[in-house]
Amino acid sequence: MLETQAMYPIANRGQSGERERFLLFELDTRGHHPGYIQHLVKYWCQHNLSGQLDVLVSPKFMQQHSNIVNLAKLSPTVRFVSITEEEDAELFNSFELGQSFRGRIVRAFQEWRLLRKYALSLGTTHIFVMYLDTILLRLGLRVSLPCSMSAIYFRPILHYGTFPNYSPEGKESVWQWRDRVCLARFLPVPNLQTLFCLDPFAAEYINQVYGTTKAAYLPDPVQRYSYADSEYEHLKARLGIQSNRTVFLLFGAMSRRKGASEVLDAIALLPPALCQRMTLLVVGPVEEPQHLEARIAELTRTKAIQVITEDTFVADEAIHPYFQISDVVLVPYQRHIGMSAILVRAAAAQKPVLASDFGLVGELTRHYHLGLAVDSTNPEEIAKGMTRYLLEIPSELCDPTLQKQFADRNTAEQFASQIFQCLQGAQARGNRGLVNSASDYSQFNN
Repeated sequence: MLETQAMYPIANRGQSGERERFLLFELDTRGHHPGYIQHLVKYWCQHNLSGQLDVLVSPKFMQQHSNIVNLAKLSPTVRFVSITEEEDAELFNSFELGQSFRGRIVRAFQEWRLLRKYALSLGTTHIFVMYLDTILLRLGLRVSLPCSMSAIYFRPILHYGTFPNYSPEGKESVWQWRDRVCLARFLPVPNLQTLFCLDPFAAEYINQVYGTTKAAYLPDPVQRYSYADSEYEHLKARLGIQSNRTVFLLFGAMSRRKGASEVLDAIALLPPALCQRMTLLVVGPVEEPQHLEARIAELTRTKAIQVITEDTFVADEAIHPYFQISDVVLVPYQRHIGMSAILVRAAAAQKPVLASDFGLVGELTRHYHLGLAVDSTNPEEIAKGMTRYLLEIPSELCDPTLQKQFADRNTAEQFASQIFQCLQGAQARGNRGLVNSASDYSQFNN
């Protein structure tokens, strides 16, 4: 049964002696979004934190991620609340609108109205927005927050001009202008407590440019699990990976920006002798499966490469073995803005990456010597990188010490602990161990 706002009475806010009531807001059901909620709810239950934790999600989330919703049974102070089916149906799908500016504005207004409505009715004392980017346009219009608020700013691009060889393309200049204007209006709002960024360079840039201390770096959460060696061998056998082949892993939701087409174009450029030595392992839900299958069929007719696909969502606890059995992890995003947990997972498995040289992904790959960074929009450059990995020893093209440092900084435990320090009223700049900027972050490279 879905828990909806109508099932709860309107709360009286601000009464003395009442415990803190925190509200996590996340209406997206795809990709990393469910996992982030899972990390936070687990941490809350394991550490028996004080207060009430409400998690506001969509009806689809309640249906698709019942394993996460059921975590609320571990604590009487955790409750999942769903918006109604009618409210969900009225939401504009900005993806179906072609990422149009109008669609984003409509969605921003709709989500803000829902967030404000539920925060007031639930008696929330601190809102935590899991994905600020969706409603930033609305918040840039000078809103009155119903209570204290913090958020994760996922895809900052306004500082990309500080990265080497960056030149804006397409709508990137417009996005940079939009975010600069919105942040200039939103950051001074008194009830805004902390603006978290998974990009350490963005946190430092925002604080310097806007003269604030509200921006703070937030680790990207990758949960560690324990596995027996037999599990890795079982997975290799189940997949049918042929011996004496170098395994290149492309993992995650296979959307256009993932770079699968560019990878296939790159493999088509390789000589037959190299193709005989490689396996391409594609794991994750495919946006256009028929198109990908046709491309792979065409490639395998002319090249002696082994291609294995698993067009399915992989649960968090089952992800690491795919990285462990691979030799090289592909991260060929097409002008991706923001962080990628794929980098962290590869580093945790001590596997080198062949990554895009663009934006934060490129900067971290170079900074931590995680592997090779190339122009991922150019299949010829991807092919050159693949050739190096096939002709050289892959593990010698990265730095295992820096890989470990990078992976150790991005754990689910640190992600959740820093967020709840914020929610429970600690001042972000006074929190011991809280990493707030790129200058703080760089100490882990020493």
